[in-house]
Amino acid sequence: MKKLYRTYEESTQIFKSLQKQYPENFKLETIGKTWEQRDINLVTISANIKQANTKPALFYTGTIHAREWVGHELAVEFTQYILENIDIDPTLEAFLNSATVYMIPCANPDGFVYSQTHFSFWRKNRRVNADGTYGVDLNRNFSVGFTKSTLTFSNVYSGPEPFSEPETKAIKEFVDKHPNITIALDYHSQGNVFFPAHDFKHEDNINTTDLNILCANMADKIKKISNREYGIHQGKPPAKLIGGSGREFYYSKGILSTVVEVGTRNISDYLDDMSEHIREHIPALIEAIKEVPNYSKENPVKKVEKFEVETIGSNHVKLKWEAKTSKDIFFEIYRSKRDKLYCKETNLIARTQALEFTDINLQSNTNYYFNIRAVNKRKKLKSPFYPQIKIRTDLEYDEYSRTYYANAIKSGYVAENLNNNAKHFGVNSLFVGVDENKGISYSIITIDLKTIPKNAIIKSACLNLYPINRVSTTIEKFGEWNVGIVEQDSISDITDFDEVNNAKIISYIGQPTKSDQLTQGIWRKWEFSGIQASILTSQIEKEQIVLRVEGPKELKIGRKSQMMQWDIGYGKFGFGLTYRPRLELTYTIEPTIATLYPKSIDTISEGKIIENEISSGFDKKGKKIYSALKFNLSSLPSHEFTMITNAYVKLNSTKIYLKEDIRFHLEFVDSKLKKDYKSFCNREIIQNIGYDISANDLKNNQTQYFVFDSFSKKELNAKLKDKSDVLFVLRPTSAIKTIKDRKISWEISNDKLSPKLIIEYISKRRFALPQVTNAKYEIENGKIKILWQNPQDENFVGAKVIKNPFRKPLSPQDGQKIYAGKDSYTIDDFGALDKDKYIAIFTYDDVPNYSKPVILEYKAQT
Repeated sequence: MKKLYRTYEESTQIFKSLQKQYPENFKLETIGKTWEQRDINLVTISANIKQANTKPALFYTGTIHAREWVGHELAVEFTQYILENIDIDPTLEAFLNSATVYMIPCANPDGFVYSQTHFSFWRKNRRVNADGTYGVDLNRNFSVGFTKSTLTFSNVYSGPEPFSEPETKAIKEFVDKHPNITIALDYHSQGNVFFPAHDFKHEDNINTTDLNILCANMADKIKKISNREYGIHQGKPPAKLIGGSGREFYYSKGILSTVVEVGTRNISDYLDDMSEHIREHIPALIEAIKEVPNYSKENPVKKVEKFEVETIGSNHVKLKWEAKTSKDIFFEIYRSKRDKLYCKETNLIARTQALEFTDINLQSNTNYYFNIRAVNKRKKLKSPFYPQIKIRTDLEYDEYSRTYYANAIKSGYVAENLNNNAKHFGVNSLFVGVDENKGISYSIITIDLKTIPKNAIIKSACLNLYPINRVSTTIEKFGEWNVGIVEQDSISDITDFDEVNNAKIISYIGQPTKSDQLTQGIWRKWEFSGIQASILTSQIEKEQIVLRVEGPKELKIGRKSQMMQWDIGYGKFGFGLTYRPRLELTYTIEPTIATLYPKSIDTISEGKIIENEISSGFDKKGKKIYSALKFNLSSLPSHEFTMITNAYVKLNSTKIYLKEDIRFHLEFVDSKLKKDYKSFCNREIIQNIGYDISANDLKNNQTQYFVFDSFSKKELNAKLKDKSDVLFVLRPTSAIKTIKDRKISWEISNDKLSPKLIIEYISKRRFALPQVTNAKYEIENGKIKILWQNPQDENFVGAKVIKNPFRKPLSPQDGQKIYAGKDSYTIDDFGALDKDKYIAIFTYDDVPNYSKPVILEYKAQT
């Protein structure tokens, strides 16, 4: 027995004492007896214990696995915290006025006592099996997904039949009698991860977003206390999905349920680790209580319908939805850059009563995640969330995008104490860190860069790794994980540990990931700085980049492992190709520079037009003098494959003698403007080019540049379509009320100093390819097969297929990716046949530009 941890008898006495001390808020009762005739304690906490069963409720279970003591310990501390603070914390009081807490602090009393007094690693209950072995894994003994087994000695022996054990039967009967339960939390150890419930399908459910956000909001509270990051993993992609757990049973009853795996050891150092886990999980539990009323079956606030994307640009997205509206209803919209992130005030971007919203000032070529829920301001209730939308903003004019995946045969791990390291490449997980068996372990990730242009300039880059298991990272707040760019000439054999260990690192990428930031089920990103992006650019000549992932290289005395496992995507240990390490790049290329000379030059004043002269100012009557410069774009390449990325007009003034405050503006105007003074006075301006300049500016610098802003460049690109003329007007202004006979002239005769329109452009396809044709699906060998015909176009790079159970995917990111490539068919290996869904097929080129989707509506097979 570890000191400071409470025994089952001690917690029972604490609860009896609390019942006497707080009779209005607390009740202790038993819901059954164990095999060894111990009471299965249930505690109820409420602002008014007499009305507890009339309110929606949170259901907490702890220590259903005997060796996982945290559930029991947290339950005691959480109960005491609530009762001691309910009268002094108005927020807590308000939450408990609207919700009830039911807790089974220890769902396995017999096993817990045995673990504390005889064998600390004991997991099951203490049933005496027919063959003389002991115990059933209570978290495999529930009915949903129950798998019958005869391996009674196994730690996961599920019992002779569902609910064969008095502990699980008591829990079932309690849950069946309490339909007011809306959220269930099952506390375990270890892993620092939430495992939301699943339905044994590898596809999202209508409430997957609610589950993820509930966990993410709790995780945010944890992070605020300890800076520890919790993962969220719902059993997707094709991972082994356990059956017979309480979590899935509660979920089958319409309850949002999740397992919470706490810490890195079953029985942590109490003062150093366990006390912190308790402290960080109390606010997380309160966060869950806050959401309980929102998921009540009686909640009149219904989720919105048909939450969809209407348009996407490089810096904006327009969203729309359907819902029943009233004066009391408004909608909250949340935006984040990471999947499975919280929805809180910090990322709440809009409250609106409209049924649409346009989010602006976004970054180009960036993933964004949007969530929405309805709110009744009078009832102070919120609806569940509608399934999340994921989009990626478009590229800017000068941008290309690439996603490169790890080369299978050149990616793997090498371990100090193993002599078969070459066999780890392409087929195994990426083990990084140190343990007693492997010793120090590195991962090597090789990414081919053959298809990126040699003149590419990388603007931004990010390496993404998918963490699939952190259970072997057993030491709290110890060590960090880094990714380094390897000098390729310093290593000849990437499967040799000594060579990998001694390889020269040119630069490490982004920020290191510390042990308390390791998660499971959430992509981890290492973002390149500007200097690191330049180093990456230098690797293009080598046609690949080699990365070394490294972790801690030593262990604390008495500890066996500090090893993190990342997915490689390949082989029997991988979760699927979608989860390969990937490098996402945004890049541009060196532009071509074209210098255009004026087609015509005119100075226009009242009653007078002078050709081949640029003068601007005020005449003797104080009337403005304009100059017009016309250029022609016909010498530039085709509009369809050309993007103007930058432009400016260059003018050089002649001698300057003005003292007056005169400023000069260059205006982009309609090229069809009539060449007469009245027309120039009444001209319509497309856009001012750059900033105005003063006579004093010209004295200091003869050469002036009028640089196009984003809108002007957009208009100039539009003019390129027809290879039309473009016209600019030089206009004078002055703060002096009356100014006469003052003007400035600009050079036209000297080629070096004459007016020029400088245009920088890159070769880039503007428009998407044609859509696929003849799209259809069929069932083949129990799987959904999708077929189509690709367009016959030399610019065709591939087709991307995604599915979404909730809406037609109008964005190629808004759903689960099934396939991307040049084939004309794919098979959804893990798709559920009995689930309606939309399947969208996009074509794409090398920019990539995506076509509008061809959408198939799949109907469930019975």
